[in-house]
Amino acid sequence: MTDLFHEIPGNPVPERATGGYFTAHDGKRLRYALFPATNRPFKGTVILLPGRNECIEKYFETIRDLAVRGHAVAIFDWRGQGASERLLRDGHRGYVKSFDHYVKDLEAFFKQIVLPDCRGPFFILAHSSGALIAMLAAPLMANRVQRMVLVAPFLSVIGAPLSMKSIKRITTLLCWLGLGRLYVAWGPRPRAGTPFEINKLTSDERRYRRNTLLYETYPELSVGGPTVAWLRAAAKASETVRDQAFMASLRVPMLIVTAGADEVVSTRDVEQFAYQCRAASLLTVDGSRHEILQEVDIYREPLLAAFSAFVPGTPEAVE
Repeated sequence: MTDLFHEIPGNPVPERATGGYFTAHDGKRLRYALFPATNRPFKGTVILLPGRNECIEKYFETIRDLAVRGHAVAIFDWRGQGASERLLRDGHRGYVKSFDHYVKDLEAFFKQIVLPDCRGPFFILAHSSGALIAMLAAPLMANRVQRMVLVAPFLSVIGAPLSMKSIKRITTLLCWLGLGRLYVAWGPRPRAGTPFEINKLTSDERRYRRNTLLYETYPELSVGGPTVAWLRAAAKASETVRDQAFMASLRVPMLIVTAGADEVVSTRDVEQFAYQCRAASLLTVDGSRHEILQEVDIYREPLLAAFSAFVPGTPEAVE
């Protein structure tokens, strides 16, 4: 598996990893990985859904934490990022036409990999835009996934001068004018290239520098800024999941975890969603920045503890 995964000092591949590629509905090749539980009793399989500009390797530490708690882990790179097939000739542009494509990718992952090769019960742990995709996919997951833990869901941009509805209207016009592939922020440089002192993602310098080194060592895993089309797709998905009828249809119990010092997504909007959605419970990790799973232990450990308390396992032991 050395050709499939990428290691850097301090971030080795978890033991007994397997993986490969599966085929999306439109023929795109998407990279996936499976990791067994390393402790008993076995508590089910966690489907780990990364955020924008994240890859499997960024979650090696979290995968180990879940494995030692008795969980197997299944994870894949979203289309257009990580080592999955890119969607544009310039593969560093953060691009997607619709978040429905991500939902179809998750559906294909379940059908081709998770259901045949992984043991239930199944749970979802998702971060940021991955959490938004999980929300959007929740109606399809009702008979498959027992519970979801959604970390800092991307429902809106903090401090944006426009609402997501206005952003959707403007970006729709820009896409109609043929400008969907233009960057809306940061340009071709991955955001992880920001100096630690001014980054908005984590207060943990060691983990931040580890993640930066990963993308510096393997730039093919990184993605630059989001495009107009990606932002339009995100705005449409956010509008869909915040619709009252959609929220009323949700049946999978969700624990939504917000970062108290988030400077990326609007915690207020996430809290409002949680209060209005009967299937959702809310936890705030005070003081944490956006990437709680990449944060210092004082913020990261409460999230892992909340996950373990919310996600019940089965009494059966590993064979």
